[in-house]
Amino acid sequence: MLSCKELVAHSSDYLDGQLRLRERISVRTHLAVCSHCRRFIRQLRLSQAVLRQLPDEAIPELDALAEKLARQRRQS
Repeated sequence: MLSCKELVAHSSDYLDGQLRLRERISVRTHLAVCSHCRRFIRQLRLSQAVLRQLPDEAIPELDALAEKLARQRRQS
């Protein structure tokens, strides 16, 4: 069975459907018994979904807001 570290190394390929059958079974077996890795995969799927929703081109207002928030965080 895969270790958690090995699962993390295969996680992107797993989510992209790029693993061979044997590797996919190993990942699924590990996920069946490891709640931490299940949570990690859920979070990774959510991150991918959020990134897919972002626009392709930069939006100046969002860049300005991100810079303002970063400055405020550095100051506090």
